[in-house]
Amino acid sequence: MIAAVESLEAKHARYVLTPWMVQAGLKPPVIVRGEGLYLYDEHGTRYADLTSALIAVNLGHSHPAVTAAMHAQIDRLCFSPPSWFNDARAELAEALIALAPWGAEGGRAFFGTSGALANEDAIKFARAVTGRAKVLTAYRSFHGSGAGSATLTGESRRWFNEPNNVMGGVVHFWAPYPYRSPFFTDDPAEETRRALEHVSQTVLAENAASVAAILIEPVVGSNGVIVFPPGYLAGLRALCDQHGIVLIFDEVMTGFGRTGAAFGGERFDVVPDMLTFAKGVTSGYVPLGGVLLRERLARTFDQRPVPAGHTYSGHPLAMATGIATLNAYHEEGLYARARQIETRLGGGLKRLRDKHEIIGDVRGVGAFFAVEFVSDRKDRTPLVAWQGASMGVMPTLFAALRKRGAYAFGRYNVLHVAPPLIVTDEQIDEAVATIDAAIGELADADAKARKG
Repeated sequence: MIAAVESLEAKHARYVLTPWMVQAGLKPPVIVRGEGLYLYDEHGTRYADLTSALIAVNLGHSHPAVTAAMHAQIDRLCFSPPSWFNDARAELAEALIALAPWGAEGGRAFFGTSGALANEDAIKFARAVTGRAKVLTAYRSFHGSGAGSATLTGESRRWFNEPNNVMGGVVHFWAPYPYRSPFFTDDPAEETRRALEHVSQTVLAENAASVAAILIEPVVGSNGVIVFPPGYLAGLRALCDQHGIVLIFDEVMTGFGRTGAAFGGERFDVVPDMLTFAKGVTSGYVPLGGVLLRERLARTFDQRPVPAGHTYSGHPLAMATGIATLNAYHEEGLYARARQIETRLGGGLKRLRDKHEIIGDVRGVGAFFAVEFVSDRKDRTPLVAWQGASMGVMPTLFAALRKRGAYAFGRYNVLHVAPPLIVTDEQIDEAVATIDAAIGELADADAKARKG
């Protein structure tokens, strides 16, 4: 048995390129099964999944109603041309538009296979309906690593596409970050005012009449779970209305209950013109993404061709999985559950902040939190430089979590904590205790590194 496992690990290392990682020396577990909150490796070791894999498995692993729907669809139909109509495609689109924020106006869905592709498609739609070319996105953002979506991305993962970006006309701006304000203030109201003035001036400098869309995550996702100060998203809505700009929310991480509402825009009471989705729509079980457009924009394509298409658009297996997933969210009251998670998880993590000097900030909403680590709490010096070449002592934290039977991911000096919406109060408390112990090891490692 051991030899077989070693052979499998060796095969993975030999034949698979693991995303975003230096390949030499990688030795993660070989995961073979999942159930609820937990992942299991080939030895039977259990790991609490504290970040819903990649903020995707909102229902937890192997939800029985969803897997049953997947099996039923496999037995019935595995592929249908996207140019023909399909029963499951119609049902999922109807269910998604019922969740969308446009009420009686309604809207329509366009399906793809990922969030990155969805963001690229949304830009095509915005350019088509406005006749404009430019797009504004934030610097501290991630919208995908595809040829076009990486250009939309504002942080370091776009650098791999430069200098010859495939998607032209993309302009980046600074969005609020209350803990590390790019606008030199500790006052949330002033942060909002200065940030809106900045993006307004950026729009004018780029010629407002040439700007098709502003694309933004309602809560910044993999770049630190940054919750914008009150009024910022509403201010973007007003700015877009003023200049005829399409407001697009990237809901790839924030969608399907993650923030305590069907979509992040709903949680903050701001209505976009389009939203992109992926991940939670199938709880990550099958690749699926897409764009929801409000009807006033969608009807543009009643007389003009839709400017996008994909072989797997509206794939029947993904559609059936999505329908069952949305049903499970509704039947189990999981959007509301995320608000309860917010209270218990947020409270637990903030107690850790009070305990550990190495924690600079704890922030989040719903079941979506981040813990940011610092080497100096007073000066807010990052424990690891953002977008730096080294992870410093941070691998100690992830190793300490794994040793204690937990998995979570992070970037640079930030740990993401975003459990599935099915997590129990007892499991939340266990997770906080595990993170507490792991942070203790991180603090010890940092102290030793300083001594030299």
